[in-house]
Amino acid sequence: MTPPSSSRTSNDLRVVVLAGGLSHERDVSVRSGRRVADALRSTGVDVVVHDVDADLVPTLQELRPDVVWPLLHGATGEDGSVREILELLRLPYVGTGPRSSRVAWNKEIAKGVVAAAGIATPDSVTLQQDLFRELGAGSVMDAIVDRIGVPLVVKPSRGGSALGVSIVDRPGDLARALVASYAYGDTALVERAIVGTEVAVSIVETEAGPTALPAVEIVTDGPYDYDARYNPGRSQYFAPARLDGDVTERVATAAVTAFRALGLRHLGRVDLIVDDDGVPHFLETNVAPGMTETSLFPQAVLASGTTLAGVYRDVVERAARTV
Repeated sequence: MTPPSSSRTSNDLRVVVLAGGLSHERDVSVRSGRRVADALRSTGVDVVVHDVDADLVPTLQELRPDVVWPLLHGATGEDGSVREILELLRLPYVGTGPRSSRVAWNKEIAKGVVAAAGIATPDSVTLQQDLFRELGAGSVMDAIVDRIGVPLVVKPSRGGSALGVSIVDRPGDLARALVASYAYGDTALVERAIVGTEVAVSIVETEAGPTALPAVEIVTDGPYDYDARYNPGRSQYFAPARLDGDVTERVATAAVTAFRALGLRHLGRVDLIVDDDGVPHFLETNVAPGMTETSLFPQAVLASGTTLAGVYRDVVERAARTV
């Protein structure tokens, strides 16, 4: 744990940044937490960085921070569990509440909510590992291909950082993709792959309501997997995305609509793919976007012409006022 500063003034905010955890995305969380803490400190915020361990609750009870910022990726960090604890302790925190976090964390449920709000999303099916085995892998995979076709995207229905994600171009590769997905969870989401431009739209709440930052376009030399996300050189990013003006507006509107429909709060990121007709398709959302040096949220902030430190401070101040 990083010790609190001894030079706190009455005008300073005290923030505890939660980073680490035990998910597969621990390293990303640690890097995100470090960068956010440094940015906040540059604005005079008194920051403590803490892992999720047996000392966390006593530490929070002792410090009584003005705001807690959960920068935990993966399970517990994004499924609402830690946020439930923060609410039990009656501590303000950055981000979406527990119920909406659970909805957003489950990709198939989130897709249903967003589709009901009028946003396109690729046709898909979810498949539990036990059922997959009981019904017979071959017949189930044949039914999936017959209904949805190829190419397909296979990914854990709960998870982040593209862990366990595969692109299936041939029916014979579906079994291997499902096995890769089941390594990260017992339910796989099999989704029709949309050919188009992949974009990420970060959202920040302002006095005017949820506001879309410039979309970031992602170009990779293969699937946008964990390695492509966090190791420089595998991916190219264009911020703002290279979209026509009307498509840019359509993408921003779709992202804000998804943010509102899912009940997200303070900040978030909505991932979309834009097809050749300029229609944005919802893929998934993230209630705790990565904040590393290669992450999409910081790129969007910089593309908007503002500073990371200023935006992070504004987010913290808004969270401090949230009842």
